Amino acid sequence: MAVQYDLEGQKRAYAKWAPIYDKVYVKLLADAQRKAAATAARCGPNILEVGVGTGLVLPYYPHHCRVTGIDLSADMLRKAVDKKVARHLGQVGLLAAMDACNLGFADHSFDAVTVPFVITLVPDPEGALDEMHRVLKPGGEIIVASKLGADDGPVMHIEQALAPLVKKVGWSIAFKASRLRNWAAKYDDMEVIEISPVFPVGFFKLVRIRKNAV
Repeated sequence: MAVQYDLEGQKRAYAKWAPIYDKVYVKLLADAQRKAAATAARCGPNILEVGVGTGLVLPYYPHHCRVTGIDLSADMLRKAVDKKVARHLGQVGLLAAMDACNLGFADHSFDAVTVPFVITLVPDPEGALDEMHRVLKPGGEIIVASKLGADDGPVMHIEQALAPLVKKVGWSIAFKASRLRNWAAKYDDMEVIEISPVFPVGFFKLVRIRKNAV
């Protein structure tokens, strides 16, 4: 039987977050967002951002880029459109309401796909990554910025102790970096090439998954 996901419930939750999201996260996420945008731009100009939200990452993309942003929440997207207009972000093109597991783009449309702080919130992360793989050009990269739980060692035990506090701010330690590696291993052309720590003190990670030519 097919798994049913509460997308409408997610939309309602995002609608509540939309007015205050920037105030809560703008400084905390800035380092990871800036590095994700720069990494994507090095892959080529055509970039898809999955989970664009209120558009916090949009100003960090270089002006030579052509950025398309999608999000499940229309309330979040309205904030992103406001940023695009107010800040004259000419590098930003289409901003559309769309399910990450059902992207309305042709195969091999983008040089890079950025996924800033959303992969752990998607009800079907592997399904969303499958769609990103489909629309990504050979040689391109999926760049994931997220809180990823440690697979083992002392950090894992610390995270388990802090799990209730982490959950209160909307993150989870349940999503491990190994889950991205396991997903990439399904494909002959996908490879996790880097997992690097970003501010604050490596709490967040930036993951680069390359689509190799086969």
